[in-house]
Amino acid sequence: MLSIFLNLIAALFFTGIVIRTKSKASGRKGPGIMQPIRDVYRLFRKGSVYSETTSFIFQLAPTVYFASVVMALLVVPFGKSPGVLSFNGDFIFFAYVLALGKFFSIISALDTGSSFEGMGASREALYSMFAEPAFFILMGSLALLSGHTSFQGIFASLHIGSQISYALAALATFVLLMIAMIENSRMPIDDPKTHLELTMVHEVMILDNSGFDLGLILTAGYLKFALYGALIVNLFIGVIPYQYAIPAFFAIQFMMAVAIGLIESFMARFRMSHNPQFIVVLTSVSLLIFFGVLLILQKFV
Repeated sequence: MLSIFLNLIAALFFTGIVIRTKSKASGRKGPGIMQPIRDVYRLFRKGSVYSETTSFIFQLAPTVYFASVVMALLVVPFGKSPGVLSFNGDFIFFAYVLALGKFFSIISALDTGSSFEGMGASREALYSMFAEPAFFILMGSLALLSGHTSFQGIFASLHIGSQISYALAALATFVLLMIAMIENSRMPIDDPKTHLELTMVHEVMILDNSGFDLGLILTAGYLKFALYGALIVNLFIGVIPYQYAIPAFFAIQFMMAVAIGLIESFMARFRMSHNPQFIVVLTSVSLLIFFGVLLILQKFV
């Protein structure tokens, strides 16, 4: 339960810190840190409007998408404290329950009958497919290194001490950060501020959503950022006491939000044709982590 509580707090501020960082980097005052939460609260108080061309899938998808993120939240541990659901292979459940939500988001966009939203859905499916191997190679490598196959067992057994382990932790942080950017359709994969037809991915998929449904989708996005931030935190805190682990949790989440804001401020968005190449490179970085684990375990012949 501690993990859920901490992630909910982090989700409240995460996107606001990202937006605030971008505002400061561009010399603007910008909105307050709590503005994204105020926007969601306003949407929750409104009703949803549905097109006559859509079916029950379109109405169901936002709830399934939000529920999938909540289910993923249940398996994320915090240091020595396991998630509400903790079992061998739970990182596989984590990946595929998020994929289930993504699937419903994609078919919801297709259900509108709009070729515009279908274009965004196609890109979302492609990028998610390319990002999946990077996540599984990374988690499989950490499972091999720790000898455990659950999130809690993996992170509790990691000991960051040698130079190789520091390098592996840095590479793992980079991979998880980039996967979080891809999963949330942020820079450099997608620009959430753009409304250009040729560049939109996630924004075009939710153009027909409104009111309460749109609030669920936005809230799920805030939670997903906090989820991946929690995975990065667990790489470093191990089983240290809570009085140090909790401040470290919020410090790392804050640094991750600032890093995302700086990336989106100073890094240009990739051309659409270059996105698959960039995402596949993440798999190569995960393979470096795998070879590093083999080196630590002296598995090379």
